[in-house]
Amino acid sequence: MKNKRIITAAVTGAGDTTGKSRYVPITPKEIAESAIESAKAGAAIAHIHVRDPKTGKLSHDVGLFKETVERIRESDTDVIINITAGGGGDFVPDLENPAQGGPGTDIQTPQERHEPVSKLLPELTTLDCGSLNFGNQVYLGPEDWLRDHAKLIKESGVKPEMEVFDTGHIRLANQLISEGLVEGTPMYQFCLGIPWGADADSETIEYMKRRVVEGSHWSAFGIGRMQLPIVAQAALLGGNVRVGLEDNLYLEKGVLGTNEQLVDQAVNILSSVKLEPMTAAEAREHLNLKTFNS
Repeated sequence: MKNKRIITAAVTGAGDTTGKSRYVPITPKEIAESAIESAKAGAAIAHIHVRDPKTGKLSHDVGLFKETVERIRESDTDVIINITAGGGGDFVPDLENPAQGGPGTDIQTPQERHEPVSKLLPELTTLDCGSLNFGNQVYLGPEDWLRDHAKLIKESGVKPEMEVFDTGHIRLANQLISEGLVEGTPMYQFCLGIPWGADADSETIEYMKRRVVEGSHWSAFGIGRMQLPIVAQAALLGGNVRVGLEDNLYLEKGVLGTNEQLVDQAVNILSSVKLEPMTAAEAREHLNLKTFNS
């Protein structure tokens, strides 16, 4: 697999983007179809959030996850499903009473974050490895919560993709590994350019790459205009890549794109440096994923 890379398509996310682009999928049908089309374009993994079909806002509804996953599994297209478990971490202090959350706060326990994963058993799920100033809110991932969450994932048999937004998150991820809470070859996702986490540049990737457990799998993505440049930089440095409307809405300045178009651009970038995208079957074997009966 030396000359191949895994492409993940993060097809919808949880951000307030549906009013900015008509291409952001909202309903389970739209999300599933976008994941399938992204796979046809070259993505091996589809990273899945769900949204309220009426409002387009973030949802934690297990029923919406179930419908989305079932639609993907029932299709003729092979793609690895990666369900988010990072929702429910947003804290916005109330200005009059900072000890409680104000408007925009959305907190779930580790058990609640894990519920769609435990019921649907995808091949992958995310584990956000720490807290972060996320724009004007705080994403909460306390150490003991992460231990509890990692235990739940381990017990389910699903492989965690450890999302790290800053260098301290890698330290915490490595600690979870050392405690035996993450089994098999670790898998990290470097989440770059988010205000106010790690920068989206090659120096940051190089630094983070040197800090992961030796022999690990790693991937990186940038948000906004840095999405496609990070594809090239991560791939050249030996990592896997991620694109999609969760992180970026544009093909180029002023030109909105679809998920499959962004995947196609990632495939072209890989080709330009003599690399190829792995198929879902190749990625499944490479990552040693457990496939559950669907």
